Amino acid sequence: MLTMKLGFYGEYSEETVRFAAEVGFKCMELSAWPDSSLNADTITDKRLAEIQKDLEKHDIEVSTLGFYPNYLDPNKEESEKAQRYFLNVLKLAERMNVPVVSTFAGRDPYKSVVDNIPAFKEVFSRFCEEAEKRNIRIAIENCPMVENYKLQHSLNIAHSPEVWEVMFQEVPSDNLGLEIDPAHMVWQGIDYVQAIREFGHKIFHVHAKDVEILHHVKARTGQYGTLFTKADGLGHGWWRGRTPGWGDVNWQKLISALIEVNYKGNIDIEHEDDVFVKNIEIAEIKEESDIVKQYAKDKSALILGYRHLSRLIPSAAIK
Repeated sequence: MLTMKLGFYGEYSEETVRFAAEVGFKCMELSAWPDSSLNADTITDKRLAEIQKDLEKHDIEVSTLGFYPNYLDPNKEESEKAQRYFLNVLKLAERMNVPVVSTFAGRDPYKSVVDNIPAFKEVFSRFCEEAEKRNIRIAIENCPMVENYKLQHSLNIAHSPEVWEVMFQEVPSDNLGLEIDPAHMVWQGIDYVQAIREFGHKIFHVHAKDVEILHHVKARTGQYGTLFTKADGLGHGWWRGRTPGWGDVNWQKLISALIEVNYKGNIDIEHEDDVFVKNIEIAEIKEESDIVKQYAKDKSALILGYRHLSRLIPSAAIK
């Protein structure tokens, strides 16, 4: 029986959980960054019990905990801080009985992807040892994290099936897998249906984010995007994130592929729609945790995404 549930990525609050239930969502990816309401270093068992009671009251399942830093940062202090905190996120997932932690692979942007592999192997072999002890799965998202406006550095090696194959060869743990986001594959020219069919057994979580390709902009800037004018929002000028149904992802084909590979996880909308957030005031975005906080202020994109996807997910469409 299909158990795929539909939710969104957000930070825990009573208001957010109540909103999720009112719309019809059945799950959430919860932010577990140090500045979130689920700080893995400091949150008490008492507070966790209160949060879990609230989630149960509204019938909201936690799909995964999200923490996306750069573990391979060339700044040793930053990389060690991120690695130490991630191990506590694994412990937090165990305390909450959440089966998956979603994250990035990381990258030293001054080295090639090939030259990053030894450090990736060292870090994630250790991560997987801890994950296996706690029966937690690690899902690596496929966002390249390319900063195009300044130095065009990439902060995550796990951007393509070619790289995934090497990652899983180097760290052959059953607890290491993927968090698939089709939006990043569209703008890179990667076939997301083919990728799902090839790596279906390694998909532990799915981000539902759409992407809109602005061909008239790309025709002038090329693949690298705008270089002399900073692009609005989170894209590269010629592509921008959209809520599901408002971009170029074929969600029927994507969900069909997930069903075909017997995907057992949930689908959570990641709101990075630069069109809808024009209706609200966005503060400065310094890191990924800020995106979750700021973009979630706009609820319209989440509601519209729910309306589009709930018709296509069998377990969500049957009520």
